Amino acid sequence: MILFTVSMPEYIRAETGKLARRLMDKASAFLHTFEVDGGLAFIRFEQTDDWRIVCSAKLPEFRLGEHGPAVFAAAADAIADFVIAEMEFPILSTIIRKKCRSHTAADLAAIERYCYDMINGKEWEGLGSKFLDADRRRRQAKIASDIEKFLLEHTDIHLGGLTTFRMQSYREELAEIVEYAMDEYVLDKQYQEFISLLKYFVFLQDTKTPLVHLLHKGGHEFMLLDETFEPLDHSPPSDRIVAEMLETEINVEDMVVSSLISVCPEKIIIHTRQAEAQVIRTIETIFDQRVTICEQCSACQPNLDGLVRT
Repeated sequence: MILFTVSMPEYIRAETGKLARRLMDKASAFLHTFEVDGGLAFIRFEQTDDWRIVCSAKLPEFRLGEHGPAVFAAAADAIADFVIAEMEFPILSTIIRKKCRSHTAADLAAIERYCYDMINGKEWEGLGSKFLDADRRRRQAKIASDIEKFLLEHTDIHLGGLTTFRMQSYREELAEIVEYAMDEYVLDKQYQEFISLLKYFVFLQDTKTPLVHLLHKGGHEFMLLDETFEPLDHSPPSDRIVAEMLETEINVEDMVVSSLISVCPEKIIIHTRQAEAQVIRTIETIFDQRVTICEQCSACQPNLDGLVRT
């Protein structure tokens, strides 16, 4: 007795065996109370030559009313796992191509990287792997619920059509991820252009101070010191265009950059215990070869001792 078949979309057919194994493993777990001699005596999953997986039941051992709900729940769970693991990113890529028809190939690749980072946890740094796992389980449960409902009424699952037309809430969620990634990409691109303009301005500007020590106490706390380690007085940038740019784009990084631009040092020594911090990398990008990083010296040690390296 054939219970249902799963037909694979062309782009994922090479992974048919993975889905067949997932189906068998999930069925074993869901039906463990019905096992005979250590195996499932009445359920089989067979991969065919035309890229289908056939789930069949042996009669009279199999009883639809008793065993059917567990089989369908196991199959839905296995297919949902497979969609998350093997199909989620290709689905995202398809949504990106539809939404970004006028973008360049480089833009599309960058937006795909943003999406990949989001669904793989980079955007959730600091929240821990438990948060990432919980988010994946939530998406998996949403897919499994839709598939289980489908199996109660249908015996043929066309996996490509199912993910395209039947999982609307899931696809809407992926579309929202793409929208967010597009916005982040645009903002990041604009900010990188802004940093490039500042770098060009610094390159053209004459130096006013031979040396500046920038004491980074962690996070966004800085002190600007002269060559003798005395606090350095500084005024806003005199160039009107740069001043307006910084006023428009203002954040903590720009405040530090604004201070450095106003004194325009020939050399900057950044004393920090957080050399990989974003604000430090931004300063290095703008001032380029003028910057030297100091992570331990006698002059900065009294101020930075006890800070955690990152």
